[in-house]
Amino acid sequence: MNVAMTVENFQKIIVEDSKEKLVLVDFWAEQVPESVELRDKLASSLNAFEAHILLATVDCQTEQQIAQQFGIQGLPTAVLVKDGQPIDGLSGPQTDDTIKAFLDKHLPKEEDLLFAQAQKLIEANDINQAFTVISQAYQLNNERADIKLLLADVYIQTGKISEAESLLSTILMVDQGSEYQAVMAKLELASQAANSPEIQALESELAKAPDNVELQQNLAAQYSQVNRHEEALTLLFRLVQKDSSDQKSKDLLLDILKALPDGDPLATKFRRKLYTLMY
Repeated sequence: MNVAMTVENFQKIIVEDSKEKLVLVDFWAEQVPESVELRDKLASSLNAFEAHILLATVDCQTEQQIAQQFGIQGLPTAVLVKDGQPIDGLSGPQTDDTIKAFLDKHLPKEEDLLFAQAQKLIEANDINQAFTVISQAYQLNNERADIKLLLADVYIQTGKISEAESLLSTILMVDQGSEYQAVMAKLELASQAANSPEIQALESELAKAPDNVELQQNLAAQYSQVNRHEEALTLLFRLVQKDSSDQKSKDLLLDILKALPDGDPLATKFRRKLYTLMY
């Protein structure tokens, strides 16, 4: 957000708004082209970060009192304010690189924004979309424990037990706090649920009658319910591969594929196999 600062809104912006988010106060004057250039570059750079930083521009020709209050000696100048106090600033002509380096010190990184977005998606129970978003954050920074833990949590909720176990094994002891323990507890529960008595009974029956199509379909459905998607898809694909007229198996397979998150490698793998089979 970009707002022109005046004597009238000075108190609100510097005292009140800077408690909620960072305020970057940019001083400019029409007769100093470099200051106009800096103002415009800052406005452009901060477009995507309105939730985190407020750009307050001060026209030094009309708001000299504010410039004096900040002790501005020359233009261009920008001062970063937090909780009513200056914490950093820019002075003199700036390149795109120096502006970026300055803002990077104070603005959230892309993975921070993705992490926060994934948290909100999980709260809204949109696990598939959360998987896509937190995976992107992990690709940007695969060292952060908080990103790993959130991705492991999503892995568990989407049935990727082995992936969750593998990721959790990389969490350093220093990061194994209460959040880590909570995710480990979820993993244990998910592992138990993934091998329910119903599944064990069906597996036992199928071992005795390996060609029973109905048993295979029922077991695939049970696998799917506990997020053992790869085993379910493998069973169903074999049935469709064996009998292309087996519409029930094909429908079950497609339903599982539709339920998987966008970008899930498992979905890509089986869609390709199905496409090859059909064409």
